[in-house]
Amino acid sequence: MSSQKKIRVGLLFGGQSSEHEVSLLSAYSVLQNLDLNRYEIELISIDGEGRWQKASSSNLKNVLNSKELKVFADEKSLFLSLDSRKSPSLGVDVVFPVLHGPLYEDGAIQGFLETLGVPYVGTGVLGSALGMDKEVAKRLVASHNIQVTPGVCLRGPRSTFTNSEAVSLSEKFGWPLFVKPANQGSSVGVGKATDLSSLVENVHMAFRFDSKVLVEQGIDAREIELSVLESKNVNDVEPRVSLPGEILPQDFYSYEAKYLNSDGALLKIPAELTSSQVLHAQQMAKKIFQILELEGLARVDLFLDRKSNQFYFNEVNTLPGFTSISMYPKLWEASGLSYSCLLDELIDLALLRHQKRESFQRNRDKSFHVPSNP
Repeated sequence: MSSQKKIRVGLLFGGQSSEHEVSLLSAYSVLQNLDLNRYEIELISIDGEGRWQKASSSNLKNVLNSKELKVFADEKSLFLSLDSRKSPSLGVDVVFPVLHGPLYEDGAIQGFLETLGVPYVGTGVLGSALGMDKEVAKRLVASHNIQVTPGVCLRGPRSTFTNSEAVSLSEKFGWPLFVKPANQGSSVGVGKATDLSSLVENVHMAFRFDSKVLVEQGIDAREIELSVLESKNVNDVEPRVSLPGEILPQDFYSYEAKYLNSDGALLKIPAELTSSQVLHAQQMAKKIFQILELEGLARVDLFLDRKSNQFYFNEVNTLPGFTSISMYPKLWEASGLSYSCLLDELIDLALLRHQKRESFQRNRDKSFHVPSNP
């Protein structure tokens, strides 16, 4: 490998979302596990104001030694150019986005990279948008006869949510109820309501983040998660699925427990399930990945009802966390794929998918003829 030309990887992190800090933690873990004999790393950060900045690859050693990744503050490193499809301003062979939340998981950054003609890790524009919108994702999955968490979607914008509305929902679904913005990232703005006042409070909070809010029935269920990875075989449309893992939260799997506090929840990997339950969960995850037009990678989150043993689809995450306590890489490690090899596969998949799209574009260009004498 050392005699071959290194692949230039743009590690893209930071961002303007509320999950900025998680992005830094994830990106640092990715950086630690990328094979520097195979890759040349370009650090590209997006600060809180949306400005893109690059750091010299000579800073990598200092970053690794400091055990911390920060968004750069050097005004001289600011850049952003749309003057070429080949994007000399990025100067990389492939982008590895380690970003979370709106603008980054919803297809916006993916569409931007496609206009630049740059390969990137992860799901494309359509799948990212579908996966980000929890209400649309559940609607599509339910249309394929997969059980989803019972609930309703409230639409805004609205500044009030009345007690009578709260009473109606509590009578329909009982307590507890979980409230979440439809288009936020992992657990941001999610609240658990156990009475009318907390329901009203959580709905008002969720509407601060989105114009669509889901109110869902609390199920006495186990939280089961699976990591999904696109097949490297061009003739195989079936994605690969890891062993399932289980979240054992102290209350519910909050944003802090998921990313920032290893004491906030326990991860049981693999989950204690029967062989038939493992197979059923894996088949569900695979089907959901395909229904939502996902590519590259995704984490699929399910609920397993403790009484009925019924699986329910909860949500997908198309840019899951890659921190030291994140489920996605941990599940693949338990399934026999190391963190470093996982990163290799994700980069390879990004390059292969880009080659395929370019071949489609060449075929379209060849088939399009402008008449010489219209």
